[in-house]
Parts: sequence; C-alpha cells; structure tokens
Amino acid sequence: MLPSLPLFHRIAGQRVLVLGEGSAAEPKARLVERAGGIVLRDEQRAVDEGVRLAFVAYEDASACETAAIRLRCAGLLVNVVDRPDLCDFTTPSILDRTPLVVAVGTGGASAGLAKHVRLRLERLLPQGLGALASALFAARTALRKAFPEASERRRAIDAALGEGGHLDVLREGSADRVEAWLAHPNGAAGARTERIDLASDDPEDLTIRQARWLGEADVVCSEAGVPDAILARARADAVRLTCEQAPSCAQGTCAKAAAAGQGEGLTVILRRETVGERTGE
Repeated sequence: MLPSLPLFHRIAGQRVLVLGEGSAAEPKARLVERAGGIVLRDEQRAVDEGVRLAFVAYEDASACETAAIRLRCAGLLVNVVDRPDLCDFTTPSILDRTPLVVAVGTGGASAGLAKHVRLRLERLLPQGLGALASALFAARTALRKAFPEASERRRAIDAALGEGGHLDVLREGSADRVEAWLAHPNGAAGARTERIDLASDDPEDLTIRQARWLGEADVVCSEAGVPDAILARARADAVRLTCEQAPSCAQGTCAKAAAAGQGEGLTVILRRETVGERTGE
C-alpha cells in the first residue's frame, strides 16, 4: 500500500502560510515562491482568507505541535518540518525538467535518501526532457489527426518514446524530432505478446526489459498467485486477467487475452516458474 497519495498541487498566484524563521522555514518559503505561490506569514489572516496549505517550522517542538493542531482544525493542510507524524502532506526531493517534474518522496522517512535518489536521476535524465514534453503538448492536435483512436495513439507514442524509439526519452535532441516523426509516423505498433517467467515474487528481480514490458502492456494476463507487488509494476489502465493456463496465452490460444487485446497492442503473460524449470530438471 502506498504510504501517501502523490499529487502535484497548483499554487501559482495562491497564498500559502509559512510559520517560523531561519534555516527550517526559509527553504519552504523559497519552494512556495518557486511554484508561483505567495508566502503569507500571518496565521490569523491565512485562516480568515481561506488559505489551504501551511508550513510550520518553529524551532520549539511544542509550538509546532500546537500550531499544527490549530491550523488543521481551521481546515488547512499542514506540513511540519521534520515531524512526519504531524504532517498532512510532505514535500519531495524535486528533479526539475519543466514542464516535466520528477518528485522523489519517502513519506518523511528520510529526506537524505530522497535527495540521493534524485541526484542519481539527475545524471540519468537529459535536460531536454522538458522541451520534449512541451513539443508533445504542442503536437496534440497533430497526434489526434495522425492517430484518431486513443488506443492507437497511446501505442504509437509508447513505441516512439521507448528505448531505441524515434523519440527515445533518454536521447538528447528528441524534442527536435517530434515534427519529423509526425510527418512520417510508423503507425501504431502491431499486436505482440511477451512472456515473463517469474523466478521469484520480488519485483526487484524483474529485468529492465521485463519491467518495461509491464509498464507498456495493454493487457496483463497472469496465473493465479502472481503477487500484487509484481502486478503493481503494470500500467494502471492495463486490462488485467487471471488465467488458469497463462502459458497458453503465449501461444495465442487464450481466448480471454485475445478478446481483451482485440488483436492489437502488447499482451504480457505472467507465470511463475516451477521448481523443475528453475533447476533444469
């Protein structure tokens, strides 16, 4: 279960209450301003004006707790610096490729861990990702014209943005290729099936390729007993089926998978290896 619900909250032009001073409060004030918000320091005014978000960063722990209770009773969502037990929301470590933003959070467990994960991602993700996001946004009308059906459009975009695709997200300069791709699109990806034989119930044991298949799948057909932790790696809107004979899907003989896939897109079969298969017996 997720420890919290990740959301991106638009605050441009809105007032946000920041209580406290010094090294704990000022970073929160800068974060609010970075997102276009207006920092308000007056608690009573914030309540009177219906402000919705508050950061509390007093040095005194009891003052923080008292303020958090008071503000929450007034209807505000509250973040108390270094006190996740008092927080309605937490602030992640932010990787900025505007308009693409990656937020890494631990629910307040370790800001340092979130920071170092973000630093690794900084090295991996090219600066041009923001430009690619903007180019795809600007191309929405052309995309709908080239691929009228939503499912067809999604598969074409997946193929273009995937590893080795025309708009590979990890390749610099992909934003400059959007127009050329739309002028001569390869069309939607044809129907295909990939099979994953699970050697363990740990999603960390999935290969990079297998994890990518799950993230792109239109249909996920699994044997009973495949753990939720594995299924959680699939797209949220993928059709999910449980099949007593999942191996048959890989041969195209599963009627349920064929009907769900409608002959198009990617179907991923999940089955658990038997002891004999793992040992080669």
